[in-house]
Amino acid sequence: MDGKTLQAQGLCKTYGKTRALDGVTLTLEPGHIYGLIGRNGAGKTTLLAALTAQLPVDTGTVTYGGEPVWENENALGDLCFSRELSGKLGSSVNSLRVREYLKAGRLFYPHWDAAYADRLMAQFGLDPKKRISALSKGMMSAVTIVVALASRAPVTMMDEPVAGLDMVAREDFYRLLLEDYTATGRTFVISTHILEEAATVFERVLILKEGRLIEDCETDALLAQFCAVSGRDDAVAAACEGYEVLHTETLGRQTLCTVRAPAPEIAGRGLDVDCDALSLQKVFVALCGHEREGM
Repeated sequence: MDGKTLQAQGLCKTYGKTRALDGVTLTLEPGHIYGLIGRNGAGKTTLLAALTAQLPVDTGTVTYGGEPVWENENALGDLCFSRELSGKLGSSVNSLRVREYLKAGRLFYPHWDAAYADRLMAQFGLDPKKRISALSKGMMSAVTIVVALASRAPVTMMDEPVAGLDMVAREDFYRLLLEDYTATGRTFVISTHILEEAATVFERVLILKEGRLIEDCETDALLAQFCAVSGRDDAVAAACEGYEVLHTETLGRQTLCTVRAPAPEIAGRGLDVDCDALSLQKVFVALCGHEREGM
């Protein structure tokens, strides 16, 4: 699939006194799977909505293939944002049956693949006659997955697609995602809190913190920048000197530090410490879950 680049420049969005997006600039190159991660309220859903022209921003621009996406029918036909279904009473969506909701997909997405949608519904055990309001949280997630994948949109964004799914269904989703990605070369942006399972799928990681994009990097390259250093407190202090320490735990004279430094560099100092690689989840917690510290 020939892809176009989606670019955001200086996106700002404020709700009352809360700045949901604070000068976000990024480029989504075609043919990659991006992971968008951040704590609750970091601005992830707002960013995805802004990128797909479902939400106006206060300042900044979004272009697709060099053209603005706002009110651009050609661009919007290539962009899909499949967001969480809440099940809240009063929503017009919740009164629809599953098959009616999916029929709407044909209207919004010119690349819609009805046969693929039917296969996906069977895969997840979705009853097309059920109303959205009668679905479990897991089945609501399955509906959003069907819409996203069957849209065949060249740029497809998914907000918490595995929320509510059990482990087997989550594995099915990631298998289907990779199969479709391999076959089509579509660009995917996946926002999720369940990082242990998703980390191996993400080629690049985007980390939002308080509305700011603090990391935009290939996953392996990002992980290579961090390590956990443990040992006697004096040896750990010497090993980490000059590097950014993000978190420290101490038990007696034993210390464990999360540090922004490649493990080989720390090990190369020849001190009596252990250096261990960090998972994406631990890197995320270090960047967004603790106040940074100096050493």
